[in-house]
Amino acid sequence: MEILSEDHRMVAEAADGFLAQSHPIGAFRALRDSGAMLGYDRAILSEMAKMGWMGIVLPEEMGGVDFGYRAAGLIAEAIGRNLTAAPFLSTAILSATILRQVGGPVAAQWAPRISAGEAVIALALDEGAKHRPDRIATKADRAGGGFILNGRKAFVVDGFGADRLIVAALLAGAPALFWVDPAQDGVSVSAQVLLDHRNAAVVMLEEVQLDALALLADGEIAGDALSAALAAGRAVAAAEQLGVARVAAETTKEYLRTRKQFGTLIGRFQALQHRAADLYCEIEQTASLVSVALKALDAGAENAEALSRAAKSKASTTGRQATEEGVQMHGGIGMTDELDLGLFMKRDRALTEFLGDAGYHTNWLLRQRGL
Repeated sequence: MEILSEDHRMVAEAADGFLAQSHPIGAFRALRDSGAMLGYDRAILSEMAKMGWMGIVLPEEMGGVDFGYRAAGLIAEAIGRNLTAAPFLSTAILSATILRQVGGPVAAQWAPRISAGEAVIALALDEGAKHRPDRIATKADRAGGGFILNGRKAFVVDGFGADRLIVAALLAGAPALFWVDPAQDGVSVSAQVLLDHRNAAVVMLEEVQLDALALLADGEIAGDALSAALAAGRAVAAAEQLGVARVAAETTKEYLRTRKQFGTLIGRFQALQHRAADLYCEIEQTASLVSVALKALDAGAENAEALSRAAKSKASTTGRQATEEGVQMHGGIGMTDELDLGLFMKRDRALTEFLGDAGYHTNWLLRQRGL
């Protein structure tokens, strides 16, 4: 079990306490039942900003607190435990990491707004049903002193209602990142509600005219910035999925302690004890791997990308095990809306697909080893 530093322990305790009190599972249920397409309460941005969370990975000169990805992972785990709906991964992690990497006038203007909770920025990357960042078809062409952008993006998390989009495209065959106002001509954003009732969008880009400043980066710089953001996003998403798995396991454990069958507590059945023990071990192994991946990102380690992929893969398999065991041990009631377990299962499935599932990252890791 990881022994947190005093600063990280304070972050974890503050996140657990604040979210459990102000944005618990009940608050998520209310958002879901309201049918609001945004999927989150915009007020949570300013609340998170006051606690330094929106600027957690941004440097002080950009208005952030520069506390790193390990701290961000502790916040994400608390978000997972409470099913809190907030544009944390999309804005404070993915987009903030890109702006930190590329710098420039756009970053100078908008990074402080992210830190202050005044802006939601969504990364428009994937174009199909699966995460495949190496299969980008969206194309940018130079036109005069600017660019013309054409393409389609799908499953843009927090893209509906976002203030700006960071669009990945190909420019002269090389990767490029563009800063796009969703309200400008040629851009259409359609809500795409996910399995877990969270905000996503389909973004259509048709002859979108951009000026020179819209190009955040291209070539190797763009590729490196996107790689850094995806590694960070994977590791922090794995931390959130760890939080989901922990609650699913804790809920099931409590059920085993109280549910009787044929006059006997089902927690006394040895077969169920073995399954619960196995799940506990898997969760603790996942927690260790997630922690190592996040610390590698903070240290700028060469193996940070590989560790982030391993953590995402492991969290996906552990999350599935935790939620499926929970449903099976609860019986049919486990999938009813009366219990929260089904909500955790849906969030787990959405997080599994977000930024690549276990199979995708396992294949990448195997290829790196020549297998």
